[in-house]
Amino acid sequence: MKLLVVGGGGREHAIIRSLKKNPQVTEIFALPGNGGIAADATCVPIGATDIEKIVAFAVENKIDYAVVAPDDPLVLGCVDALEAKGIPCFGPRANAAIIEGSKVFSKNLMKKYGIPTARYEIFDDMAAALRYLETAPIPTVIKADGLALGKGVIIASTREEAKAAVRDMMEGHIFGKSGDHIVIEEFLTGPEVSVLSFTDGKVVKPMVSSMDHKRAGDNDTGLNTGGMGTVAPNPYYTPEVARRCMEEIFLPTIAAMNAEGRTFKGCLYFGLMITPDGPKVIEYNCRFGDPETQVVLPLLESDLLTVMQATSNGTLAETEVKFADKHACCVITASAGYPKSYKKGFQLTMTEEAAAHTYVAGAKLENGRLLTSGGRVTGTTAMADSLPDAIREAYRIADGVRFENAYRRSDIGQRALQALK
Repeated sequence: MKLLVVGGGGREHAIIRSLKKNPQVTEIFALPGNGGIAADATCVPIGATDIEKIVAFAVENKIDYAVVAPDDPLVLGCVDALEAKGIPCFGPRANAAIIEGSKVFSKNLMKKYGIPTARYEIFDDMAAALRYLETAPIPTVIKADGLALGKGVIIASTREEAKAAVRDMMEGHIFGKSGDHIVIEEFLTGPEVSVLSFTDGKVVKPMVSSMDHKRAGDNDTGLNTGGMGTVAPNPYYTPEVARRCMEEIFLPTIAAMNAEGRTFKGCLYFGLMITPDGPKVIEYNCRFGDPETQVVLPLLESDLLTVMQATSNGTLAETEVKFADKHACCVITASAGYPKSYKKGFQLTMTEEAAAHTYVAGAKLENGRLLTSGGRVTGTTAMADSLPDAIREAYRIADGVRFENAYRRSDIGQRALQALK
């Protein structure tokens, strides 16, 4: 089988490594891929949002199955375009990907169908938003409606911060057109949990839960990033919480999307907060999370391609989705200065052991050398029977990832260890 994976980050590297385990897979093309992915797939310099060229490549190369991994091409209708040419895909069509593509849509969906989430108001007029903030409870959360590269969310702890966030989004256009409409919502408290799930639009099969570490600095300080590391499973996601999430959130969301004529197939990501009132949805993503994928997929014991095909053809109910009873930890090695300004072009080297456990996110291949080309450069994952061992191993192996100006948090997994106590 010839496969095509759209995207070029650490998430895509993890997906490709998992897909390669299937003996039927003869070739994997990554569009565009990256310098590290080139060791596991044939990289083709076609951008993830260049739908026309992606489709032309897939048709010309007689691709048997395509995986569209990032949010942008999903929202732009990449799956629709590939399926129109008879190429089966993993991922939702554009009318279902809107669950991530528009926060206004997703919040209204939850309100309409009684899915627990934070209270909120929607604004497309800046003056009205600023007036609302005069009396809104503080702290509050300001969200740009559209996609904003995993950002677009500002937690404001004072009225001044909240108003500045509104002006930045609606007047300063810091997130482009994504900030033309905004959501101002209640600030929720409690531990956060990420649950990725496979769905064929009828049944939901959750993957192992995970805990992301968004802040750039130790002890959750500094700016929000795309994620500095993850552990799985998340100790806050108890069997009782999982049961409530399935009954109150997961199945109702799938039913709501079906009722709206927007059947969702693929990976639906639930960003949850376990509040004193029970689990609530913070956000939906229409795809695998990054870097959650880098701890979740290594724990998957079932064949990933078989499961993905089951979501496409509606046979997920009869397909086993099994995870190892182990713990995993992923440590991100980033360029110093990320997520603000950082230097690129440093040579990236890895020991043989590190290369086998590391997913490359931001590196390019030049004259046979790997050079850093992004803020988050690599994610190194280790699995073990206990969480302390997984964390220790991930850091030990990550020491074999080297480049100038390398930076990583030193406390990935510590919050989870506290919860286990």
